[in-house]
Amino acid sequence: MKFEFATANQIVFGAGTSQQLATYAQNFGKRPLLVTGRNNSRAQFAVQQLHTNGFTVTPFTIANEPSTDIILDGVTLARDHACDFVIGIGGGSVIDGAKAIAALLTNPGAPLDYLEVVGKGLPLLNAPLPMIALPTTAGTGAEVTRNAVLTVPELNVKVSLRSRLMLPDIAIVDPELTYSMPPSVTAVTGLDALTQVIEPYVTQAANPLTDALCREGIQRAGQSLRRAYENGSDHDARSDMALASLFGGLALANAKLGAVHGFAGVLGGMFSAPHGAVCARLLSYTTETNIKALQSRQPDNPALQRYTEIARILTGNPAATAQDGVYWIQSLCADLHIPGLSTYGLATNDIPTVVNKSKNASSMKGNPIPLSETELTHILQQAF
Repeated sequence: MKFEFATANQIVFGAGTSQQLATYAQNFGKRPLLVTGRNNSRAQFAVQQLHTNGFTVTPFTIANEPSTDIILDGVTLARDHACDFVIGIGGGSVIDGAKAIAALLTNPGAPLDYLEVVGKGLPLLNAPLPMIALPTTAGTGAEVTRNAVLTVPELNVKVSLRSRLMLPDIAIVDPELTYSMPPSVTAVTGLDALTQVIEPYVTQAANPLTDALCREGIQRAGQSLRRAYENGSDHDARSDMALASLFGGLALANAKLGAVHGFAGVLGGMFSAPHGAVCARLLSYTTETNIKALQSRQPDNPALQRYTEIARILTGNPAATAQDGVYWIQSLCADLHIPGLSTYGLATNDIPTVVNKSKNASSMKGNPIPLSETELTHILQQAF
């Protein structure tokens, strides 16, 4: 057995840990580029803390999904203000954008030079500027992943800039930063977190370290996502979901994902569909399709037994079947009011194009079994 495990240089977890940002930042310089989302008021605590401690902060907003053009704008701003490190405070899109800006500040050329699938896929040769990540959602685990998902507007696709060099120097995971998430955001980001501890658990690239993280993440998300949705001030539930998100990021960075994320990148590039919302809608249908495909074509595949284990963790029933896990996820999605993909503009005549593009997505290669075009089409039709 051979595997590797890489993550952020330092992970700091716990309620209130974001109040130590300035202490950690002092090791990297005095002029941070502070990358935030549309609601930058959620990062005011950091601005005040940094100013009080003598830092000169240059703010940069990523209002929606990060695109190659937005990243170049951030790079230009950081260079103009001689920024010496980057801080990302926000959801997965913000943190991915911050990681990409940090990488391109020290590596010449355009984003497409380094992007996989649609770009040249060149390796980063130089370490990015130091980067600190503080997630304000519990979903993507971007604070400990080695990639940044970027939209390429001219190609209507979302793909990754990927390198182990892009792992943040410090990930500060403070569940208190997630308390203000509204229920709708809690729902879709939480289901994204659940997806990201399920897919690495059934992929061919799973290893004992990622397995342990996934089992723990599945249990915590299973017992706490509904609670966090119903009561955003449930501190224990918020802590569980922050951990599930963190564990999902650790797992996917060191194993692989699957068909849910294979679809998500394509759908996110073609439509204004939030990543978490797409994953939330696709999870149960993709899981059910994978189970049926395994039962039919590869009944000895260990992933089939793993789906049974997932069902037993989620339901708390030691006699649960893999299909019971599907029913549990479907019930959760109904309770959390997850909308269909047509909400974001997907039409039935778009499905063949989505299927064709998704077949080449890097995440699709991690699925526990290759799915046919008919199976992929059926997933989208159900999720419509």
